[in-house]
Amino acid sequence: MEGVLVPILISLGLFAMIFGIFYIRNRERMAMIERGMDPRAYKAQPAPYQNLKWGLLLIGSGLGLFLAYLLDRTVFANTHDENEAIYFGLIAVFGGLGLVFSYRIEKKEIYDVEHKKEHN
Repeated sequence: MEGVLVPILISLGLFAMIFGIFYIRNRERMAMIERGMDPRAYKAQPAPYQNLKWGLLLIGSGLGLFLAYLLDRTVFANTHDENEAIYFGLIAVFGGLGLVFSYRIEKKEIYDVEHKKEHN
C-alpha cells in the first residue's frame, strides 16, 4: 500500500507547491499593478549583505556540526545510542548564532553610515 501512495503523494505535493508559487507570484504582480507600480522594476533589488548572511550561516552550521561530531566521539563515546539530536540541535544553534552575528554586523554598518552622514 505504501509503495503506491508515496509516488502519488509526492506528485501531488510537487504539483501543489509549483501551483502555489505561480499563484502567489501572480497575485503579488496584480496587487502591484493595481497600486500603479511596475512589477518589472522590483525584480532585481540589490541585497548588499546577502553573501555575509549566507557565509556566516554556513560557517555557524559547520561549527555546530564539527562540535557535535567531537561531542559524539568523546563525551558520548561510552553510550551505545545514536546521538542524532546533538547534530541537529548544534547545527541549528550555531547556524542561528551565525545569523544573529550577521544581523549585528549589518546593523552596526548601517548605523555607522547614518552616523557619518549626520556629522558631515
